[in-house]
Amino acid sequence: MTVATGIDLALEAGTVTCLLGPNGVGKTTLFKTLLGLIPPLAGTVRVGGEALSRLRPAAVARRVAYVPQAYPGDFAYTVLDLVVMGRTAALGAFATPGQADLDIALRALDALGIAALAPRDSTRISGGQRQLALIARALAQQAGVVVMDEPTASLDLGNRLLVLDRVRALAADGLAVLVSTHEPEHAFAVADRVAVLGSGFETGPVDAVLTPDRLTRLYGVPLTVERTPAGRRVVSPLVGPAVGQA
Repeated sequence: MTVATGIDLALEAGTVTCLLGPNGVGKTTLFKTLLGLIPPLAGTVRVGGEALSRLRPAAVARRVAYVPQAYPGDFAYTVLDLVVMGRTAALGAFATPGQADLDIALRALDALGIAALAPRDSTRISGGQRQLALIARALAQQAGVVVMDEPTASLDLGNRLLVLDRVRALAADGLAVLVSTHEPEHAFAVADRVAVLGSGFETGPVDAVLTPDRLTRLYGVPLTVERTPAGRRVVSPLVGPAVGQA
């Protein structure tokens, strides 16, 4: 599947990049390519100057951490056990986590403000808490790049704000963060740069790329960007027919 041609995307340490695009344009395919799960049809994906295709899966995991939309299993791991799984790439074959690995996992939980959840059943905590645990698992990998696939999907407002706050904190700690989202407001809130995948591919500073005209073309409905009295930018539909309709 050809998602787009001419994709040139650089993720820099200490920054958040938001990937935006409507359903069905290939964001998941692009993510799989960036994670080394499928090869690019052309060009090269590099991490720290090294071609991803030349690295073994464990080496990729030491460089790139992945946060899925939701916890994919229902096995009753403790939250600490779930986070310790992030240490797998650092361990040798058949090795078990040692005290140093447990300490790294506990520090990751503490950094996200959920250290108290360590002994809890990971299937019996809130969706927002579970998403933070998945981010903590990514932190435990100690990778320089964190890739998040719609980390606020299916969360309520309070948990969405909590996760977005932690996303910004990861960049403040020097990580390069890529976040896929359907919400332009998320990019305005936390991103330094944005990558837009639609009929083509465009990347740049958030304000330069996410103009009302660009958003209207991307989503196929007339949209405007407004600033609230508190300075927050929101995307609102304009009254009128959809783009392309009489």
